[in-house]
Amino acid sequence: MKDVSVIIPAAGAGRRFGATHNKIFLPLAGEPIFLRSLRLFAGRQDVCQAQLVVSAEDHDRLLNQYSQELEQLGAEVTVGGATRSRSVRNALARLSREARWVCVHDAVRPCVAPHWVDAVLTQARLTGAAILAYPVHGTLKLVDEKRLITRTLPRQAAWEAQTPQVFLRELILRAYESDREATDDAHLVEQLGQPVSVVLGDPRNIKITTPRDLELAEAVLPSLASHT
Repeated sequence: MKDVSVIIPAAGAGRRFGATHNKIFLPLAGEPIFLRSLRLFAGRQDVCQAQLVVSAEDHDRLLNQYSQELEQLGAEVTVGGATRSRSVRNALARLSREARWVCVHDAVRPCVAPHWVDAVLTQARLTGAAILAYPVHGTLKLVDEKRLITRTLPRQAAWEAQTPQVFLRELILRAYESDREATDDAHLVEQLGQPVSVVLGDPRNIKITTPRDLELAEAVLPSLASHT
């Protein structure tokens, strides 16, 4: 059943990367990062809609340079807002009527195996909300603005949130009714008092934030080939 709407936020400025333009256009194994992320959901039997959410500045470039690829992937282009949360809100306003589930995935996480997507969707259908995440293995330090350690945090129950994150349509719409901001969608859903399940992810699910992350993504892509 095609009942999943995919939202791919891609409107960030990428200041931490240091590029002169949005890092979603940077090549990863010969293809722009955002196209690799879109391909994760193209052709899936459960996806009824895919929205790539971009800044107003990038909108025309996408349509001029990549209209053919976007059409082949069945992707809509939505103009985002000044923050990630506002961008997701814009996409939620354009949800397909067929969508019972909403899957949000960062455009700059292109290194995902199909069975990880299967796993988080399956868990969400059981519990109403689920995300990929990975246990933190290192020692966590809380550091002040002077880069001095103020506290050592317990790591036993700490997991790093990843995407995709999947929610029942009604849940995520309620979560975004407020003007609250969040760095991931699960946080807003948690604030409703809704339990969010964690599905074991993988450290290869890299979020490309710095040039070093892009190098790592290039290195891990071949290891995912056996999962396609």
